[in-house]
Amino acid sequence: MPFASGIHYTTHRPVDNSRPPLILIHGAGGSLLSWHPYLRRLADVNVYALDLPGHGKSQGESRASIETYADDIFAFMQALGLKTGILTGLSMGSGIALTLVLKYPHMFKGLSVLGGGAKLRVAKATLEMTENPATFPSAVETINTNCFSDYAPQELVQLSRQNMLNMSPANLAADFRACDQFDVSDELRRIQIPTLIICGADDKMTPPKLSQFLNQQIPNSELHILEKTGHMVTLEQPERVANLLTRFIEKVAPLP
Repeated sequence: MPFASGIHYTTHRPVDNSRPPLILIHGAGGSLLSWHPYLRRLADVNVYALDLPGHGKSQGESRASIETYADDIFAFMQALGLKTGILTGLSMGSGIALTLVLKYPHMFKGLSVLGGGAKLRVAKATLEMTENPATFPSAVETINTNCFSDYAPQELVQLSRQNMLNMSPANLAADFRACDQFDVSDELRRIQIPTLIICGADDKMTPPKLSQFLNQQIPNSELHILEKTGHMVTLEQPERVANLLTRFIEKVAPLP
């Protein structure tokens, strides 16, 4: 069970290692299981899928801010000697990825933002219900339902619900409070690296308008809106997302 700087992770290492590694950062209340195996085992690229502190098999507590999570990822990369990479973030993970690219603009070769936004506001009622142990199960039910489209298989929705229920109310509430404070709207034009933006047309958590704003503000970006798909594009449309990521990586870091 590999750990680096206290972060549990899995790695996929193909025969060819010439490309920058792909680093997968999950969202609030998630874990590396938020990434379908198709994405954790993408061809022709080293892939690192992480459990953020307080999530999955990583110990500790959730962080109070997106920037602190970004510092955790930077420390993780330093511990493994990763000098560059292609960041891919889902939901809260997209905020972490955006923060890293803004903080270390010359360190990364590419950025992928899935189900993300320059702001990640959370309703006050959701925050209050999440941090209260008595209302935590109801909050998880509502949040999880809103993470998927009506087309998602029910067994997938149920598995996601159970995984989120395994978190402590305090850790999930901390994630949502970190999201609620996040805002890089005025900084997006500083991002100059190639950026892939993906969202579901039926995303209730981070509606497509947030991805459209990212696309308008980030100069070298491309946007793909997936029909009949909700917030968890990585689980509802893993093959489509894998294909988009593969094409993106081939452009950003072609094989010699």
